[in-house]
Amino acid sequence: MDFDSYDPEDFYDELFKSKGKPRPGTEILINRLKSFPQGEILRRQKAAEAALFNMGVTFTVYSDESGIEKIFPFDILPRIVEPGDWIQIEKGLKQRIYALNLFIDDVYHDQKIVKDGIIPKDILYSSKCIQPKCVGLNPPKGIWCHITGTDLVRDKDGRFYVLEDNLRCPSGVSYVLENRQVLKRTFPLVFEKSSILPVDDYPNRLSRMLQFLAPDNVESPNIALLTPGIYNSAYFEHSFLAQQTGIELVEGNDLVVKDGFVYMRTTKGFEKVDVIYRRIDDDFLDPLAFNPDSLLGVPGIMDVYKSGRLALANAPGTGVADDKVVYAYVPKIIKYYLGEDPILPNVPTYICWDDKDREYVLNNLEKLVVKPANESGGYGMLMGTHSTAEERKAFAERIKENPRNYIAQPTLSLSLVPVIVDDDHFEGRHVDLRPYVLYGEDIYVMPGGLTRVALKKGSLVVNSSQGGGSKDTWVLSNLPK
Repeated sequence: MDFDSYDPEDFYDELFKSKGKPRPGTEILINRLKSFPQGEILRRQKAAEAALFNMGVTFTVYSDESGIEKIFPFDILPRIVEPGDWIQIEKGLKQRIYALNLFIDDVYHDQKIVKDGIIPKDILYSSKCIQPKCVGLNPPKGIWCHITGTDLVRDKDGRFYVLEDNLRCPSGVSYVLENRQVLKRTFPLVFEKSSILPVDDYPNRLSRMLQFLAPDNVESPNIALLTPGIYNSAYFEHSFLAQQTGIELVEGNDLVVKDGFVYMRTTKGFEKVDVIYRRIDDDFLDPLAFNPDSLLGVPGIMDVYKSGRLALANAPGTGVADDKVVYAYVPKIIKYYLGEDPILPNVPTYICWDDKDREYVLNNLEKLVVKPANESGGYGMLMGTHSTAEERKAFAERIKENPRNYIAQPTLSLSLVPVIVDDDHFEGRHVDLRPYVLYGEDIYVMPGGLTRVALKKGSLVVNSSQGGGSKDTWVLSNLPK
């Protein structure tokens, strides 16, 4: 197995400038792989898969009839990010998250951005993720979006674009940490010779950020991670992060509101909880404030939160910035609040709510990607270039019936990374990148993040629920001389 036949063709490849020519910073890895005897790369791939299996690194696919729990597919060839690219990404994400936090705060207070005509009132008020119960809310330290996972893609021009924002309950960071542990054992000599920025301190940084949010009069806060339970698709991650950060893993029925505080049931009685890292959506958080049918949340928890006796990460209401129609306005949001141009551009986006944009979308469905405003996981999309006439006709009707619910974007030529195919050769597969951002005392961007890879040839859908896998992401602090 070698790279002699590997050809990126017209796509931007993360490891190769062109056929047979590695990019700066990738030579150590490529040369090491070339030095392996026949069958060694495949042996290490199988060993890595076995290690992940033994770690219990799983996710859940609800639509799969063969069983709900699966091992997350993993390919041992890492994605390598050059220092200059990472500096741009880090600056761009800090700028974006800072502006989005100001936007969310404005939405639930004065709504100046609406009054000044930057975002249409109808767009904002019709968002499914805006929470009227959060109007006037003042989260601890003025921070709404404490943990963010922002999806980036690189087009054939080599430039990174923001594909979407995830500010509610972003998942996947556990795979980043586990992937790195496996890759260190898979390529120890390459790690030793390369200048790769660490990701291992993420749990400590997460823990410090959660402690920072605690009420001012609490010196040693009790912190818990609230999970929907074992049947949630990201339960592995919930338990992993709780263990890594040394906080309690709880479900809704483990918590109770009493005397104006939230308490956790323990074998020693009730213990007060000061900070909750919630991994359940707003609607299920408090049946008294949101969905009355929810059995996952804690009745009365919002009243404790509003009183300042509890911190929640992320704050309820942040989902308004996840709306894909609001996403289209983020460049204007950054300009409005910061007076700056975006460092990381959006993918060009057509808003079907707009008459002119909708007409263009309906006339060009065969070459566009159409997305519903509030779905995730790759569900409910139309990939125009891979669609049938019948599918496009059905989608056109959906757009006409509910234009506010859809946006459209051009089909990008997502960058490639080599993967092992059929146990005997390499082929390029499309990838995206989800860096994780923590907003506490300052804004921290984890170096790298989750590289998701579309394991199906030609596919542009990288989501694990749609057959995607993952790779380790190496951010170089400098290029080898």
